[in-house]
Amino acid sequence: MATDRDSVLEAAVGVLSRRPTAHLDEIARAAGISRATLHRIFPGRDVLIREVGALGLRKFATALDTAAIDDGDAEAALRRLVDAVVPDAALCAFLAGENQLFDDPEINELWEVQDERVRALFLRGQQQGVFRIELSAGWLSEAFFDLVAGVGWAVQDGRLAPRDSAYSLAELFLGGALRSPDRS
Repeated sequence: MATDRDSVLEAAVGVLSRRPTAHLDEIARAAGISRATLHRIFPGRDVLIREVGALGLRKFATALDTAAIDDGDAEAALRRLVDAVVPDAALCAFLAGENQLFDDPEINELWEVQDERVRALFLRGQQQGVFRIELSAGWLSEAFFDLVAGVGWAVQDGRLAPRDSAYSLAELFLGGALRSPDRS
């Protein structure tokens, strides 16, 4: 029976996003394979971590494309992004918590391209009068990503129902980011 590489990566996300120091034995068990099979697919922990990070960034890029964040009203674009990214919130949690990825120049470059797209969405929203201007677009991007990661952790731990996660994320984030007449 062939082992699907992506299913092993998904199993690794489930373990590593909550326990970054988990042993390879735990990851192999979660994937339903032996440690030897895991090593044949990913010849070392560093390779596995990098591959999970790359998967997370690919899925985040796909969510950005699916949400068409460059189109239309910025609030509507952000809501589309929430809907597109929440199914992979656990990957965002992994990306937020895995320090080893910060030392990888290729991963950092991929992340910067995607973060720039989200910052551009917030800047456009500020220019449209949708988002608060006293909060930088860079900070809004960082806060958004961190809240997505928080959704990933909360769903995994059973503190947030998956069906409520997109609504909860959008309402919490937009409650603080939207410009209102009361604010200067």
